[in-house]
Amino acid sequence: MIIRNIELTASNSFFLFGARGTGKSTLLHQRFSEPKAAFFDLLDADIQQTFQLRPQALEERLRALPDTVEWIILDEIQKIPGLLDVVHREIERGRFKFALTGSSARKLKRGAANLLAGRAFVYHLFPLTHSEIGAGFDIENVLQWGSLPKIFSLSSDSDKRDFLRGYTHTYLQEEISQEQLVRNLAPFHRFLAVAAQISGQIINFAKIGRDCGVSTVTVQTYFQILEETLLGIQLQPFHESVRKRQRGNPKFYFFDTGILRSLQNRLTVNIAPGTFDYGILFEHFVITEIFRLSSYARNDFQFSYLRTQAGVEIDLVIERPGRPRALIEIKSTDRISPEDVRALHHLSKDIPNSECFCLSRDPNPSILHEVRCLPWKQGLLELGLVAG
Repeated sequence: MIIRNIELTASNSFFLFGARGTGKSTLLHQRFSEPKAAFFDLLDADIQQTFQLRPQALEERLRALPDTVEWIILDEIQKIPGLLDVVHREIERGRFKFALTGSSARKLKRGAANLLAGRAFVYHLFPLTHSEIGAGFDIENVLQWGSLPKIFSLSSDSDKRDFLRGYTHTYLQEEISQEQLVRNLAPFHRFLAVAAQISGQIINFAKIGRDCGVSTVTVQTYFQILEETLLGIQLQPFHESVRKRQRGNPKFYFFDTGILRSLQNRLTVNIAPGTFDYGILFEHFVITEIFRLSSYARNDFQFSYLRTQAGVEIDLVIERPGRPRALIEIKSTDRISPEDVRALHHLSKDIPNSECFCLSRDPNPSILHEVRCLPWKQGLLELGLVAG
């Protein structure tokens, strides 16, 4: 059994959001069990129909539960946003605590639901981290296939390809079409292919709109949908002024390298160290891994990137409350040279209260041009993202 890093409250109702297949239901079945918990799967057609027609039917079922039940688990709550009114009333009554899972808060917010006005905590679940995978972690395997839990139960490459292709198809059909997040699927389908190709690059909203045959505003909405369904993260450009930071164009990173490669139609292409594809995927992995670990640690870190007018970049800027900013260069090489970190060192002189890191596959820690060059796992420890 895989032990997840996330710590869930035992004393308060909460939402657990996560993309499909990240293991939300499995996690809650591990943490809660009968007779103290009652489960309602809103993907079940009969349950879904009953509660859609009569949300108050949930109240009736709760009244019939034995006194031993303390927790109510509602799986995929975005299917029936109207149930939140019932949940709100039940929380006020004080008998039950609720664990509510969902793959997106977008439909809940769009349906004028207030996410229980702060009465429920909010957590996010992601694909498996390297520490959750444990001794079986293999960087090449994760770059090739991603780290959704299902991948690790599949033994053949063909099964892994079929799963990832099916996932992207299911997302289009169920998450987007059935939930009516997008009215016209054809341009959104084209957008996904383009977004996958430029993942990790600075977004040119207008160009993507021309390529997909939609407006710039529509492209911005598409990226917002991906972020709100937890299929990726937007990385804003760094600036001391938060207002000016919002003016620049962000980067976007898909949440899982396997899903990224599926959307790129590159699942049949094997990756190899030293190639361009390997470097891109390694950067994706490190950035999304940092984001996941920070979310689980609930440490209030903020993330951005920096690109100068001359085109020189810092891959990741982490603002850590009470600590210096971390300026991070990510390299997939297994041997770091002084040239790899020279630009980072020069840029850091213009960013006060900062320290520099280079995270790579090089197993030998070193300090080059005042940059701490660390194996990526050790770097995550030094950054304060995982416990030692």
